[in-house]
Amino acid sequence: MQKISAAELLRAYANGQREFRGVDLRQADLFECNLQDIDLQGSDLSGAYLAYANLSRANLQHAVLQGIELSNSRIQSANLTRAILHLANLSRATLSYSKLHHADLTSATCQTTDFRYADLSHANLSMANLTQANLERSQLNGTNLCGSCLFRAQGVDLSSAIYDDRTIFPSGYREGGQ
Repeated sequence: MQKISAAELLRAYANGQREFRGVDLRQADLFECNLQDIDLQGSDLSGAYLAYANLSRANLQHAVLQGIELSNSRIQSANLTRAILHLANLSRATLSYSKLHHADLTSATCQTTDFRYADLSHANLSMANLTQANLERSQLNGTNLCGSCLFRAQGVDLSSAIYDDRTIFPSGYREGGQ
């Protein structure tokens, strides 16, 4: 995996390059960066700082995004299939129409995150904080929501999701509660 700096990435991106597959951008500071249509498939962005970034239509398949800061970011129509987002902060991020099929969002912070029309099929959202998240028309087929908090989440259809007695429902109650 080739290590590149945030400055190198931004310079190449400004010159029209979009493909950065398999690069090492751990701990990179990319605050407020516009990286639309970037291809970071298989890259490692663990601990990177991308608050307020624009990653719309990005290819992040199989990317390692553990502990990444993506609060307030625009990640619409992006491909995060099988991405690893353990402990990621996605608070107030927009992921509408994105593909998160088989993504791992264990213990991720997704407060007020917009997941409208997103494909979260077979994603692992165990222990995730989805307080006030918008899940309207999102696909939750086989999605693991064990131990997650869905308090005041909108548009949640749990009919094909996996949850347990630790899961907090949009009402604020656990299964069997009021």
